[in-house]
Amino acid sequence: MRNELVRRFEDFGTRAAMFDREVSFTYEDLVDRIRYTQIVLDKHGVAPHDVVIVNGNYSLSAISTLLALFLNKNVVVPLVTLNDRELATVTEHCRPRFLVTAGDELAVEEIAAPGPGPAGMIGHLVDEDAAGLVLLSSGSTGAPKVILHNLDTLVGEKLETRPRGRASRLNILMVLMFDHIGGINSLLSTLLVGGTAVLPRKRVPEELCALIERHRIRVLPTSPTFLNLIIMGGYHREYDLSSLRLITYGTEPMSDELLRRINRNFPEVRLLQTFGTSETGIARTTSESSSSTYFKISDNNVEYRIVDGELQLRSRTQFLGYMNYADDSPSEDRWFRTGDLVEETDDGFLRVMGRAKEVINVGGEKLLPLELESVLLGSPLIEDCIVYGKANAITGQTVCVDVKPKGELTRAAVRKHVLEFLADKVEPFKIPSKISVVDRVEVSERLKKVRALPRDGGG
Repeated sequence: MRNELVRRFEDFGTRAAMFDREVSFTYEDLVDRIRYTQIVLDKHGVAPHDVVIVNGNYSLSAISTLLALFLNKNVVVPLVTLNDRELATVTEHCRPRFLVTAGDELAVEEIAAPGPGPAGMIGHLVDEDAAGLVLLSSGSTGAPKVILHNLDTLVGEKLETRPRGRASRLNILMVLMFDHIGGINSLLSTLLVGGTAVLPRKRVPEELCALIERHRIRVLPTSPTFLNLIIMGGYHREYDLSSLRLITYGTEPMSDELLRRINRNFPEVRLLQTFGTSETGIARTTSESSSSTYFKISDNNVEYRIVDGELQLRSRTQFLGYMNYADDSPSEDRWFRTGDLVEETDDGFLRVMGRAKEVINVGGEKLLPLELESVLLGSPLIEDCIVYGKANAITGQTVCVDVKPKGELTRAAVRKHVLEFLADKVEPFKIPSKISVVDRVEVSERLKKVRALPRDGGG
């Protein structure tokens, strides 16, 4: 497998592997940088199966380090931002021996002496003589989960896809994060078929749209929330995005109304819903159509079932387990409980309704935020919104919404409009008891709406 990866890169030769800060690097450059990185790692005593933190973002340096550590059979912990909480979590549960800072210069620091043996389930990777990948969950509701993958399995699956003509020469923008399963998937999917990864330095609409225009990007992997940010800011009119042929969206559910909004603004672009989790990897999917939120899991390496409305997966790229979390997400027969509530049509198409943990229970009546958000986005006076529940002494929970209005509207006018707009469209228990007006809906680094914020209201 490792020889095949290097051979494939060598075969791609002078083809552009990536654009990093407007500098083009070929696959020859990538191979040279990987070999240089291997020499540096060896010089500092990095041995196979050592756990190594890689602090960096998309760049020739960070990508070469990730691949060099894979070739060396290390356990890689990519971290875009190295804060005290994440460092403490990784140190406690993974026992990393080295920290590599992958900036313009490569810095390798030994942060722990050789230990008595691998931490916990990392021993399974040693037994299999395989590389590992550690990902951290967002940790929005507590300490991040430490998710361990067999990196050989993830890379091996991508190597099964053979380069095919012009399709393998597309410029693909790396929007999803370098230390997230979606970003790793996008990167490997691009490089292992000879595509060109366009690397942004800032994941903001202005920069990403400018890169689409400059590099004539045809494939854009992103999230529903980020697409809405582009539309709300008018960036699709400010920049020439006519090169786009395919937008793949995932990381969070897409509402029907937001999808209609995206179709109106990108009428010539095909839209494909993707699906995956940090624990099971990214599955190949087929959307019912560009205007539908229904999709099929069309991946021979992924099985699914629905139990009590919850989607459960079992995949070839399934994680080995959590290193810091006693959890019942994987069942005894290795089905992973995603926490996503779905409905299925007779012909096998799925639609994600929302997260089980986000259900709002109002005196026994239940509401998923996505449903109400979709209705509200149909208003010509609402740019964005987020629906959530709050504790209520009488009903258990009550429905609340933060609204970002279009134009200059008073808070009183927004509240009045929301109540009137919803009056004949939803059941009474779904009418928000608290309507807050906000300047923006908070978005996480992973380009998703942040639902776990303490909210005192926007007045």
